[in-house]
Amino acid sequence: MKKHTRKKKLGRYPQLMVIFSITLALFVIGLFGMLLLHAAKLSDKVKENLEMQVYLDRDLTEMQLVRLQKTFALKEYIAYKGTEPQVRFYSKDEGAKEFIKGTGEDFQQFLGENPLRDAYILRINPEFADATNLKKIKSDLENIDGVFEVQYVENLFNSINQNLRKISLILLSFAAILTVVVVVLINNTIKLALYSQRFLIRSMQLVGATAYFIQRPFLNRATMQGVISGILASISLYVLLQYAYYEFPDLLLLRDEKQLALLMGFLIILGTIIGFLSSYRAVKKYMRASLDELY
Repeated sequence: MKKHTRKKKLGRYPQLMVIFSITLALFVIGLFGMLLLHAAKLSDKVKENLEMQVYLDRDLTEMQLVRLQKTFALKEYIAYKGTEPQVRFYSKDEGAKEFIKGTGEDFQQFLGENPLRDAYILRINPEFADATNLKKIKSDLENIDGVFEVQYVENLFNSINQNLRKISLILLSFAAILTVVVVVLINNTIKLALYSQRFLIRSMQLVGATAYFIQRPFLNRATMQGVISGILASISLYVLLQYAYYEFPDLLLLRDEKQLALLMGFLIILGTIIGFLSSYRAVKKYMRASLDELY
């Protein structure tokens, strides 16, 4: 009886190994990208909630208070919520009530008066939320008539900004190094997978097949593997992110669906490009290799 053997098809090689390797590599890149996005979002949240307390001179009239509010609202560095400038009046009576509520002591009883000052709470536009601009803003506000003093948590803000900058640089460095490693890894994985087809490629050349005819099945398969790997890596990232949101609900404040979608799209495109180029280079190498180099 004749023993039937399965015919080896051009472009066919162990797909699961390649897809798994590419998916794992893209997943790690996506994980670093996700950390970078959340770090950037955290930085934006800190900047969006930056406030300055503008303490006023005593015994200002109602007209003077209104004039000050309009002056603050016209400043370019004031944040807006829709069309509403984020300028809020905070009276000394409100300050006294909060102090008494927090400490349990009524300082007005033994002082005989309220020594606190009326103030305006200004929320600063995130575009101006850096150390240099904040100092300029403080100086500008203190030169306005009726303003006694301007305060903001300078040390805390600078510390948060510096730490976020360091974290971002570290993550970017790791991501850059990782990207190079991943490209090399995927390239070697595909090259190794194509190694088993080197004699089939040579046989096709010997019977007169064109370079395009030989390359096409490999490139089509590698492109599809890159797309599948990118999709699998994106799904894995999304599942991991949803689990993180479930375990740590506060992370929902840093969620940005648009940026996440762009990251997933990037992973699919990256997987496709790397798979295509790696396969192209590997096939070219075996097509140009001498017979001795194939053994």
